[in-house]
Amino acid sequence: MAYKGLQDFISTLEKKGELRRIKAEVDPHLEITEIASRIMEKGGPALLFEKVKGSPYPLAINLLGSEKRMALALNTQNLDEKAKDIEDFIKLAKSFAADFNLFKAAPQALPKIPEVYSLIPKRITHAPCQEVIEDVEDAAAVVGAGFKPAPTTALGGFSSLPVLTCWPEDGGPFLTLPLVCTESLPTENGNKMRNIGMYRMQVYDNATSGMHWHLHKDGAHFFQDYKKKAEEVGNLRMPVCVALGCDPALIYASTAPLPEGIWEMAFAGFLRGKRPLVTKATLSDILVPADAEFILEGYVDPAESRLEGPFGDHTGFYSLADDYPVFHLQRITRRKNPVYPATVVGRPPKEDCWMARATERLFLPLLKMICPDIVDLSLPFEGVFHNCAIVSIDKRYPGQARKVMHFCWGMGQMMYTKCIIVVDKEVDPSNYSDVAWRAFNNVDGKRDIELNEGPLDALDHSSPIPRYGTRIGIDATRKGPDEGHMREWPNALKMDDDIVSLVNRRWAEYGIE
Repeated sequence: MAYKGLQDFISTLEKKGELRRIKAEVDPHLEITEIASRIMEKGGPALLFEKVKGSPYPLAINLLGSEKRMALALNTQNLDEKAKDIEDFIKLAKSFAADFNLFKAAPQALPKIPEVYSLIPKRITHAPCQEVIEDVEDAAAVVGAGFKPAPTTALGGFSSLPVLTCWPEDGGPFLTLPLVCTESLPTENGNKMRNIGMYRMQVYDNATSGMHWHLHKDGAHFFQDYKKKAEEVGNLRMPVCVALGCDPALIYASTAPLPEGIWEMAFAGFLRGKRPLVTKATLSDILVPADAEFILEGYVDPAESRLEGPFGDHTGFYSLADDYPVFHLQRITRRKNPVYPATVVGRPPKEDCWMARATERLFLPLLKMICPDIVDLSLPFEGVFHNCAIVSIDKRYPGQARKVMHFCWGMGQMMYTKCIIVVDKEVDPSNYSDVAWRAFNNVDGKRDIELNEGPLDALDHSSPIPRYGTRIGIDATRKGPDEGHMREWPNALKMDDDIVSLVNRRWAEYGIE
């Protein structure tokens, strides 16, 4: 069953012994980070802080901080099971595309109809996220003349939220789990593209924050179009809504490397197996998650930027301060008794590692469909998702490892991958000891190293030029004469299967343990 929202998921975790309540008052300035970090590093439970200093709202953290909880979030027993669902869906689509025979495809397609239907969000008018409306205290100054506040139960702003300051050198408190909802300018046919992305937001004051849009993200693309339009027509504001605390499938979907133009809400519906609910924001036409705990409504002015950062990031280092657009908060709509969601990023392992693990497993079928050479993939936590990928391939011809490297560098967010290690199909990419053994022993420095220049993640601090640098590929597969290796390539040591079975049967006789 799909969850009715974040609190439904929290209740499920508590029933399964996956959540702990903390009744002692805690400080959102550094203290929560230290508590949560200790729990994350030992694979501990989700946490619900019931009393957070300076805010009336409880704070939930580490909700997705294990493979088990990540699978629960996606309504599955394990991530590979959900990946199999995606693989089956892809196979059905390929089968139909091959011969366009509807009658032949129908028996396979009928059971998939609910999955297809779940891709279509359902729009409602009376949404849980709009049970209470709060205008920010300085709304008149923010919005300007002509602003007519809606009936409210309170006046609020960023100061009402338990926003975390995570690390000592952070530029300020940050929203760390925001789902930023944006729409493009109308296209030639009048349609708009929609996006929900997770971009950190540094709180400057009660009504403004940073909007950390990376250049390659859809939200940033929309913003650039608004900026160009503003240069033509003058003053132009880009409406933006920020959802806090949604169905966990949507939280994950907002981080997923989806192809451009695919709305994260539709992908979340597929993961849930049920249509997601949306509603229109109160100050714009943006469609927002109806089941959210909070919706922050406002705008970004294309002509305005402000210094944002530093921020203790998932690389384990501080990302440097830079100029980013400014989000102006006009209104908060929320549930009557909401829970504020947060996460802490830093040196792995942290909660976001398990979101990356979900991406690794769920998007593998898509990679294999486009590049059948690939057998399996692993993104080590130490590589913080975008710095290292280990790929196993079914090697059949010379140069195939390099072909796969360049394929990966050409695939969306994999362009950021600083190091790709390619191994043979019998190697489990998630067995890092085996991978290291192969790489340390199979690689010739001149022959097997591929250097490639291209885009890098904005968080990368090692490249001499921001967002651009040199990526490395390591071919750790076996070599033959067709790749210039004229010597015989030895087999890896492996015991005879019959002897392994014999020893297994007689193990108790040996009296070793």
